[in-house]
Amino acid sequence: SMASPALLMRVVASAYSVAEKAATIVRNVMAAGDLGIVEKAGPNDLQTKADRLVQMSICASLARKFPKVTIIGEEELPTDDVTEDLIEDGHCEEILKKPCPAQYTGIKEEELVIWVDPLDGTKEYTEGLLDHVTVLIGIAYGGKAIAGVINQPYYNYEEGANAVLGRTIWGVLGMGAFGFQLTEAPAGKHIVITTRSHSNALVNECITALNPDAVIRVGGAGNKIVQLIEGKASAYVFASPGCKKWDTCAPEAILHAVGGKITDICGNPFQYNKEVKHMNSAGVLATLRNYDYYASRIPNTVKESLVP
Repeated sequence: SMASPALLMRVVASAYSVAEKAATIVRNVMAAGDLGIVEKAGPNDLQTKADRLVQMSICASLARKFPKVTIIGEEELPTDDVTEDLIEDGHCEEILKKPCPAQYTGIKEEELVIWVDPLDGTKEYTEGLLDHVTVLIGIAYGGKAIAGVINQPYYNYEEGANAVLGRTIWGVLGMGAFGFQLTEAPAGKHIVITTRSHSNALVNECITALNPDAVIRVGGAGNKIVQLIEGKASAYVFASPGCKKWDTCAPEAILHAVGGKITDICGNPFQYNKEVKHMNSAGVLATLRNYDYYASRIPNTVKESLVP
């Protein structure tokens, strides 16, 4: 008989279904019209009813199936009993059928850390820039992002009333990434994608130094990594603190699974063990290809201003 699927594949298969449930919650909150917006640290740091309900749904659903896994979510929430309608018990059969990469077959529950951003791009969500929004579930082992799920609840939303809304991208290191068409940015073009609402002098100084052909300003780390793997941009550059581990874990796993690279602005890899600080205080530099080209052009003045 077939051996039962490895723990990692069971977690990814569940996270896939949990992310699809999350997308439904995100769309339902928007459709109902009352976003329940709360300011956290300021007008660019918002939380909505969708952030709260989605985090409860993701964390409770995964904790019920995998009780020994550490789950870290963005929002500080009371650990009240979560209503049953928020629980997703399903999994993606297609993922369970794939063989687990050999280096991950022996993983135990207590060795995994799951980083959850229930709604990446909250500010854009409140402003109706719905294609910027993602749900991020990143899975780390040994301090490294090894698997991830990115759901875009509003993928296709500009295609009209009959469009099928939303899609789920997922990936595992050593296996690849699925749910999208991998595309490289035009050769010889330097298209930099960066923050929309968290810009400052340092962010702009860094971008200017890269002498880009074009600069795209959008919300959401998940969204920016999707733009890289679909060839809309050649580098994601953010020379500022502000990004957190739950913003980068899932996108990093997917980017690395297709041969891309993400680090802080100084070139240091991110650590995802459960004790790590949550802030990526030295910013983000990510590319699908040609990482060294961009890394070599980051000014030392910028690097010295950002302490990891």
